[in-house]
Amino acid sequence: MEKILKDKLLGLIKEEAYIPLSARELADIFDIHDSERPMFYEKLDEMVNEGYLYRTKKKKYGLPQKMNLFVGRLEVTQRGFGFIVSEEENLEDLFVPANGLNGALHGDKVTARITKCAAEGKRSEGEIIKVIERGYSTIVGTFEASAKYGFVVPDEKKFNMDIYVAKGDEMKAKNGDKVVCKITKWPERGRSPEGEIVEILGKKGIPEVEVLSIIRQHGVPEEFPKKVLKEAESIDEAVVQSEIAKRVDLRGKTIVTIDGADAKDLDDAVSVELLPNGNHLLGVHIADVSHYVVENSKIDREALKRGTSVYFADRVIPMLPQKLSNGVCSLNPNVNRLTLSVSMEIDKEGSVVKHEIYESVIKSQARLVYEDISDILEKPGEEGTRPLEEKYSHLLEDFKRMEQLARILMKKREKRGAIDFDFPEAKIIFDEKGEVSDVKKYDRRISNRIIEEFMLVCNETVAEEFFWLAIPFVYRIHETPDLEKMHDFNRFIAAYGYHIKGDLESVHPKALQELVHEIRGKDEELAVSMIMLRSLKQARYAPACSGHFGLAAKYYSHFTSPIRRYPDLQIHRIIKEFLNGGIKQNRIEELKGIVAKASEQSSLREREADEAEREVDDLKKAEYMSHRIGEEYPGFISGVTSFGIFVQLDNTVEGLVRLSSMDDDYYIFDSEKYMVVGERTKKIFRIGEKVRVRVESVNMDFKEIEFAMAK
Repeated sequence: MEKILKDKLLGLIKEEAYIPLSARELADIFDIHDSERPMFYEKLDEMVNEGYLYRTKKKKYGLPQKMNLFVGRLEVTQRGFGFIVSEEENLEDLFVPANGLNGALHGDKVTARITKCAAEGKRSEGEIIKVIERGYSTIVGTFEASAKYGFVVPDEKKFNMDIYVAKGDEMKAKNGDKVVCKITKWPERGRSPEGEIVEILGKKGIPEVEVLSIIRQHGVPEEFPKKVLKEAESIDEAVVQSEIAKRVDLRGKTIVTIDGADAKDLDDAVSVELLPNGNHLLGVHIADVSHYVVENSKIDREALKRGTSVYFADRVIPMLPQKLSNGVCSLNPNVNRLTLSVSMEIDKEGSVVKHEIYESVIKSQARLVYEDISDILEKPGEEGTRPLEEKYSHLLEDFKRMEQLARILMKKREKRGAIDFDFPEAKIIFDEKGEVSDVKKYDRRISNRIIEEFMLVCNETVAEEFFWLAIPFVYRIHETPDLEKMHDFNRFIAAYGYHIKGDLESVHPKALQELVHEIRGKDEELAVSMIMLRSLKQARYAPACSGHFGLAAKYYSHFTSPIRRYPDLQIHRIIKEFLNGGIKQNRIEELKGIVAKASEQSSLREREADEAEREVDDLKKAEYMSHRIGEEYPGFISGVTSFGIFVQLDNTVEGLVRLSSMDDDYYIFDSEKYMVVGERTKKIFRIGEKVRVRVESVNMDFKEIEFAMAK
């Protein structure tokens, strides 16, 4: 009922003819009975607090957008200014100068007043007038003690204010301790925030303490609450016959999983058959997590809170308790497992001509590893491959069919304009003591591509069906890039003789894909690809299907990883509810609120998880390079700034060469051409060029590596 009322209110207020009205006037319009008016007024206040409505000084209600206001999440830069990122589609970020933050902090949800409208080449500018919701309640940092009080210096450099800690609130923390500090008083103009220490993590500089600090800072909960674990323990591991009888039995089919060697949460299995008409029948079989994790159960609420599993270099923090993630839900070989299957008949052009979604039971015939299958397909008959070919002789034809179908699907996606970045990923290797022994480049090989293609086509197929059914759903969307960023990118690539074809205002992914093909194999390939990626918007979850720009897909969702992603689990529930008797109108209204909440929370948690994973990788890379001071390495220039040149090594480690350390000339930064030029020698350093560098120093606090140009 509340959801319907909220939608009706927003519907009225969004009308062109609407002018701000008082609470009483709105209640009259909706014919709210006197006895229900207190609840109605409470709902209005709640919508104001959530940022959906704005209440004027005269207590009239209107849409923030219609009142020269802007609502979104604040992202503060290390230089002190910030940007507000809206949750509304196609709204450019709002620039906020440092003096317009008014006590708002990085991560806060805020309302801002627009003070300057966008001019050519510049964003709109604003001033924050209200903090709707604080992004952080605790901060991780280093405790600095004095005789009468202390300060916590935040690890998060975007949180650019120290936190004052009164004597007695320091939990006996000592100078240099890494701590978790709960904020008890938010900052006001000219005053620092205040807080109390709630946890001491250990001494700054110890590798395990530094990793723990990152985990705490990004709100990744390591332990599951006892009530959640108890609920998980009560789940029966055996698949009962009565449940099998309700499902399509696929245990006689050749179904396998292909994953990384270390993976324990196996949530997708595949099968491929060649049909008499020459088409392929692709089966994607996904762990039926929703059978075990019931809506609004303790496990479900904890999973929504976490949003995603987090994969660090040396550990995994799962979304679900291990009994589920590595046990009863994981599609381990030679055991009965409940699944949700999508069967797709795919023609020779890569089009899905027929499909079916259904509940199933499988028994995976093999737990395969990416490297092994890639060796079999890429190095047939070679000496090192022969033992694998013998081991999997009964599956060799299946592997060939998989590759054949994957290449058809790749060709189809390429034809429609999908952008395929091939960035090298880092593989961090640890010794028996848990210390970093090596950092290597991890390549995507043919078996990785096979699984990627199968999951992509499955995710698209599911999204399209439920879009046309008009049932509330969680979609994965990727919006068209900002015009300003496309202009900047076009200026950047012009220095290399390239340009984006077509209209930049409504740029088509095909135009960027053609550029990716044009730069392939060139020195500037990786650098241009990186700048292109930074020019695109971030993909996110949303209840409205607006397409996926990067994949050049009209319909897209995340369906294939319910063990490790909450949106997948949520849409599994909706799909199963639809399959088992349909979804009635009152349930549709309820689901609208559920998918909106799941979309927002999952997008937030995904961003935090990505940041945490990147920071741990940076920490481990810095740790590795700290033992290699003075050594020389080849690399390429990955970025240039007014203060230095970023260089990425072949193993993906990135460091900075400061211009002040380049003593053979005085170098000037050319922001138009993204390069630095020697004033006397006219020597040029630009993105993409190969260089040789020496490791000068490592700052473990900032996880930063400094290089110098090798002689």
